[in-house]
Amino acid sequence: MKSLDRCILHVCRLNALSVQSRSFASTSELRKNIKCDLLVVGGGAGGCAMAAKFASKLGKNKVVIVEPKDVHYYQPMFTLIGGGMKTLAQSARSMGSVLPSKAQWVKDEVAQFSPKLNSVTTKNGDTIEYNFMLVAVGLQLNYNKVKGLEDALAKDPRVCSNFSAQYVDKTFKALQNFQGGPAIFTFPNTPVKCAGAPQKVMYITEEYLRKVGKRDISDIKYCTSLGVIFGVKKYAAALLEVCKKRGIEVNLRQNLVEVKHETSEAVFEYLDKPGETITLKYSLLHATPPMSAPDVLSKCSDLTDKSGFLDVSKTNLQHVRFPNVFGIGDCTNVPTSKTAAAVAGQCGVIKQHLAAVMAGKPLPSAEYDGYTSCPLVTGYSSCILAEFDYDGQPLETFPFDQGKERWTTFFMKKAIMPDLYWHGMLNGYWEGPKIFRKILHFGMGK
Repeated sequence: MKSLDRCILHVCRLNALSVQSRSFASTSELRKNIKCDLLVVGGGAGGCAMAAKFASKLGKNKVVIVEPKDVHYYQPMFTLIGGGMKTLAQSARSMGSVLPSKAQWVKDEVAQFSPKLNSVTTKNGDTIEYNFMLVAVGLQLNYNKVKGLEDALAKDPRVCSNFSAQYVDKTFKALQNFQGGPAIFTFPNTPVKCAGAPQKVMYITEEYLRKVGKRDISDIKYCTSLGVIFGVKKYAAALLEVCKKRGIEVNLRQNLVEVKHETSEAVFEYLDKPGETITLKYSLLHATPPMSAPDVLSKCSDLTDKSGFLDVSKTNLQHVRFPNVFGIGDCTNVPTSKTAAAVAGQCGVIKQHLAAVMAGKPLPSAEYDGYTSCPLVTGYSSCILAEFDYDGQPLETFPFDQGKERWTTFFMKKAIMPDLYWHGMLNGYWEGPKIFRKILHFGMGK
């Protein structure tokens, strides 16, 4: 275990004394052939939430969770950590403290899916047979897909990334040590966790530089592989106005392909002119890594589509070929932004459909509409709260224009949403704000 995780675990243990009596079984204590009613692969937001829902329903040890990590991170907080507003320890809990006590935790990782046999094989060689399976393995960060990026992150204090617990603490240090020049922020040519996150750090940096008197000697650039700054027109217009007001340069259809930290250079490919590149000097570089479904999932063609993501129905997240398999969150191919809010919106629908399949009953009418949310932090006290559906139409909870920068939505992001995550979502209680949206819009909201 990395020394960072040792430190985090120490903090987690201090905050998790109440769960010490839980009788989680480690892989070494389990039989080599394990059988369960429901197998949950992954202990992230979706895995924890759904395991909590069904562990209490099915009874002790009827749900098995396969998760190798010791620490569970509230990843939406990484933006604030990068800006010096929170610490990594505040984003962490011990894994044992967030998994439901009635579930059986196999502290291992899946090495092979065998959906035709209703089983998986773990890295340690155990076989787990299931009646039903929920795949919640999240996204894989592929820093190695950008030439020189891993080396730069290891050796250059000016190169940072908010997307990994391994690197997120570098970001604020890079801001503090920044002495002016070009500051570049990137968005890769792949799906990512929270499509707004690559630019949130940029707005925080811009405000920080103004506060410390270095903005006039700084040149901030946003280089994105996308053809727009954001995928929803209403919020894209608002963000472009923020960039214009703050003098931020937005470069579309540019994809980071190489980092040369010895010469302080970042190489971008013009996606509309394949093979043609531009090299930019940097004094600070925040890199968002390419991402994909985890290799163990993408190599199982029985479960995935051509892009390597879990192939599910976008209305109920049931697998299109294996009716006893469901998916949730970032590893699925549902066409919506990959966020914790999307997971919350999916939970209620999956709960109803999976319960019906388990009971051999007809599927309910409940459908997932693609709801997702991205609190677009634009500084140390402002946020644009984007909420939208599959069609890119705003699906706003509050009866005011959420496309405007507000301190109230920033306060929600910083102070309210973490508690909602730890105490509501991971315990299986939070299924998104739909009911509140209806109430606040007098029953007229979706």
